[in-house]
Amino acid sequence: MTLIELIIACGVLLVLSSAALPIARFTVIRQREELLRSDLQDIRDAIDRYKDAADNLKIRVPADSQNYPPDLDTLVNGLPLTNGGDKRIRFLRSIPVDPMTGKADWGLRGISDDYDSTTWNGKNVFDAYSKSTGTAMNGTKYSDW
Repeated sequence: MTLIELIIACGVLLVLSSAALPIARFTVIRQREELLRSDLQDIRDAIDRYKDAADNLKIRVPADSQNYPPDLDTLVNGLPLTNGGDKRIRFLRSIPVDPMTGKADWGLRGISDDYDSTTWNGKNVFDAYSKSTGTAMNGTKYSDW
C-alpha cells in the first residue's frame, strides 16, 4: 500500500510542477518586457530633458542640432551649464542594457529620419528602440516599442 501511495504522490507532484513551469517561463519574459519598457522610457526622458535644457539655453548645443543630442554618450557624459562655471548636467547615469539583446546597443532615430526608420543618419537623436527581432507576448515586435 505504501509504494502505491508514493507513486501517486510523485505523479501528483509531477503534474503540479509541469503546470508551474510555463507560468515561471512567462513570468521571466514579462519581467524582461517591463525592463525594456522602463529602459526605453528612461532614454526618451533623458532626450526630452536634454531638449528642454537646450531650448531654455541652459546648455550650449550646435546650431544645426535642432536642440537634440548627437548620441547617447552625450546624455551620459553631460554638458557644461552655460552659466554654471565648471558644473555639468548629465541626463543619464549610464546607457542601459537592452534586456532582449543583452547589449547596450540601441537602435536610434534622428529628427530627420522617418518615424519607422531602421537606419540612423548619425546625428540629432530623437528616439531609441530595441534592436531585438523578437516578438512580445502581445504580438508586437520589440523594435516597434
